[in-house]
Amino acid sequence: MKILVTGGAGFIGSAVVRLAVARGHEVVNLDALTYAACLSNVSNVAASPRYQFEHADIRDGDRLHRIFASHRPDAVIHLAAESHVDRSIDGPGAFVDTNVMGTFRLLEAAREYWTASGRPDGFRFHHVSTDEVFGSLGTEGRFTEDTPYAPRSPYAASKAGSDHLVRAWHETYGLPVVVSNCSNNYGPYQFPEKLIPVVILNAIAGKPIPVYGQGTNIRDWLYVEDHADALLLVLGKGAAGRSYNIGGESERRNIDLVLTICAVLDARRPKAVGSYADQIVFVTDRPGHDARYAINARRLHDELGWKPNVSLEDGLARTVTWYLENEPWWRALEDRKGVGQRLGVTA
Repeated sequence: MKILVTGGAGFIGSAVVRLAVARGHEVVNLDALTYAACLSNVSNVAASPRYQFEHADIRDGDRLHRIFASHRPDAVIHLAAESHVDRSIDGPGAFVDTNVMGTFRLLEAAREYWTASGRPDGFRFHHVSTDEVFGSLGTEGRFTEDTPYAPRSPYAASKAGSDHLVRAWHETYGLPVVVSNCSNNYGPYQFPEKLIPVVILNAIAGKPIPVYGQGTNIRDWLYVEDHADALLLVLGKGAAGRSYNIGGESERRNIDLVLTICAVLDARRPKAVGSYADQIVFVTDRPGHDARYAINARRLHDELGWKPNVSLEDGLARTVTWYLENEPWWRALEDRKGVGQRLGVTA
């Protein structure tokens, strides 16, 4: 296929781009190159004849129409989004503008192109979303594709809005869409404001390792390359109008996750004295912090045969090693706005 990937210079998007090119697909990477994007994330495929880059913003409808007409993709994987909960607390407007209005502009461009192309059955618009649209779980149960939406942060609400738009364009206009909602991603190339890279980089810098509240919040962790594999599978074989949950089947309390990362660092780059766990500090919790997320991915397994390949223990070891071996990559990002700062406290 020729796939238009939005946000392909970001964390998850770049994993999709790298895997798609490796599997022989043609990829058009559309990215606005905002603060969390890095073209170095796709440097290993940049010279491939199957790869092209478009520096464009999904909020620019006219530009989107030209890109569709020029490249004529067979499918879209829509990943471009503002995605950091703490930043959404400080500046919700950017999340509504990009995640809701940007998705609207992209849907309209895709609909016009699909209609002008004769409404081919094989076209797919794959919208990539998050489990945070479902809200917060108690101690039992998991999110299914039928769980009612109950977003609790500006980020989650903006993604919920975009999910609803995508489904509406399918029901109203017949656009062949698929939607996926994933659990927390981690792995190489993750921008250093998210939990796992913050823990790794603060640890080796000798800084305090911040843990919100008492670290009892629980997340289901999904290795980013497993996620990319699932996204391409849903794109190619998912039924139009269907949604699929994608999870790593690896629930952990935040404090236990942090302690595991510290143990990996103790083994890979031991301190002269003590453990990296000695640097852990508990800080004021995030406003409206969801207690627990957990994904039931049975539909994806039963209908398409997918399951995660990388265990959390193996994935964390790979991730720690990658950050230790790729210091030039994250050093280049340290001066970007918000990196190394506590965000999301204005509420």
